[in-house]
Amino acid sequence: MDTPGLHAGYTAVLRDFRLEFSRGGAYTGIVLILLGMGLDSALYPDKQSAFTSARIVVSVLIFCVVLAMRTRWAQDRIQGLTFVWLILPQIMIAWMIAITEGATSIYYVGMTLAIYSSGIVLAFGLWQNMVFGAISCLLYVGACAWHAGGFDLPGTFVVNCLFLIMSASISAVFTYFNERARFMLFQLKAEVAQKNTQLEETNKSLADIKGQMLQQEKMAAIGTLAAGMLHEVNNPVNFCMMAIEVAIEDPIAKQSALVSECLADAKQGMLRVQHIVSDLKTFAYRKSGNQLETGHFQFRSALDAAIRLVGHETKNVSISHDLPVDTLVRGDEAAIVGVLINLLGNAVLSMRKGNAPPFEIRITAHWDDKRLRISVRDNGPGIAPENLARVFEPFFTTREVGQGLGLGLSISYGVIERHGGTLSAESELGKWASMNFDLQRSDWEGR
Repeated sequence: MDTPGLHAGYTAVLRDFRLEFSRGGAYTGIVLILLGMGLDSALYPDKQSAFTSARIVVSVLIFCVVLAMRTRWAQDRIQGLTFVWLILPQIMIAWMIAITEGATSIYYVGMTLAIYSSGIVLAFGLWQNMVFGAISCLLYVGACAWHAGGFDLPGTFVVNCLFLIMSASISAVFTYFNERARFMLFQLKAEVAQKNTQLEETNKSLADIKGQMLQQEKMAAIGTLAAGMLHEVNNPVNFCMMAIEVAIEDPIAKQSALVSECLADAKQGMLRVQHIVSDLKTFAYRKSGNQLETGHFQFRSALDAAIRLVGHETKNVSISHDLPVDTLVRGDEAAIVGVLINLLGNAVLSMRKGNAPPFEIRITAHWDDKRLRISVRDNGPGIAPENLARVFEPFFTTREVGQGLGLGLSISYGVIERHGGTLSAESELGKWASMNFDLQRSDWEGR
């Protein structure tokens, strides 16, 4: 997850972190500097006045730096300002060393503490810490050289310089690993946040899927109930058809034009009921497993069934088709009827949404070697180019919230894929959209 975006976010967080710690460190430094007046009184009472004045001046300067940190300009330069206020006590300590005991002065310890704090407490960068340690060592060397006695105690001077160098080295190592630890912690937090976001999206998708599965279970239960009822409905329909046929042949009925017309209308109505029952039976019993390999049906009959089943949705819509004479294909007729219902329903919704009549749907099919290639094309508003590649994604929909889960085309894509074909979309925005798929020719000998 080591990306430029992550580093940019880390830089922003680190800036706030450095600002907070720099302020805290500065206030702590002011307190320690002022407390040092007690040390001055005990060790160098004759220099109490001068040292107190120096401590107050340095404390005021550090406080001014803290006040400057409130500005936006200063916040963008927090590392430089931290370096400035941290070097001020070092300069003061160097001056105190120079006018007291030189290399043997106890104030040397103050420089060491400042070096450690820069690496352990403050969020310094590696190079900043190394520069700060080098400047502190140079200030100590300058203070000892400025001292009236000069380097009269070379052994003590060398030991103190080595301790300062070791302190600077240890502080630099701390700085390096602290920086890595901070970045790893930020990276971990970013990964956790990303995983939480993904988990929320997954939970939302699972909730949608659960709702869809519950709906499918309800529909399956209704389908099972309907499949059983179809047999019950079919028998009285057949009885009615037989009664109508007998009545039509009756001499008295033939003598009355009105009765003949009514019987003819009743016959047409019962024929339509028979077609609906037959189509529902076809749609209810779907094949699975190797039945897809052995099953075969006329695509023309599947299309006719689908058109009849969506008849209540296709009012004022012109549906035409151009099919070859032989449309015998391999697969599950009920599943393909379901695909066609979905494609026709989507086309009708799209055209009505575009509200530019006349509404027309054209279904064409032709043989390409052993594949029947089918196209369902409408003259609706089409599909936006940025959505064309996403229409088959689960849960992708351009409908308003609550009007669809975006699963219809995804499920249809899976159905065609199980039949060894591919479902694809083409469109010209503002003019038309076309859904295309293909089915395997059946080699059934009893055709």
